[in-house]
Amino acid sequence: MEQQTLAQRVVARMFENDPFSIWLGIERKVVDAGQCVLHMRVRSEMLNGFAIAHGGISYSLADSCLAFAANSHGIQAVSVETSISHTKPVKEGDMLTATAEEMSLSNRIGIYHITVSNQRNEVVALFKGTVYRTGKPWFPDEQPS
Repeated sequence: MEQQTLAQRVVARMFENDPFSIWLGIERKVVDAGQCVLHMRVRSEMLNGFAIAHGGISYSLADSCLAFAANSHGIQAVSVETSISHTKPVKEGDMLTATAEEMSLSNRIGIYHITVSNQRNEVVALFKGTVYRTGKPWFPDEQPS
């Protein structure tokens, strides 16, 4: 199966079973092997007591981007370590874009950098994620014999 088609099928299956990403209002813009670009708009219920987005919002967007990029090769992967640096405040109405870059991929470990930016292309968060690749295919019935 073509890599882009496989990536899109995997992410579609993940997304339809991911009520939190759906609640966030995430839109999938780019899905390919090892790559993902997501968009979402910040809503009032996502703000904290400082009237800026709760840090968990940009973290969650980046975490979803990590999950989709890491699983896009067709092998189930789960995060084992993540971190984020918030570089600018995020406000209600901001349109956030998370872009995943695959930095390293082996049979068992993948490392990804996710950049979260706003509608002015200002970087608002930098996220790093390490995943464990289980070896279990997303579509085992379609594996070549």
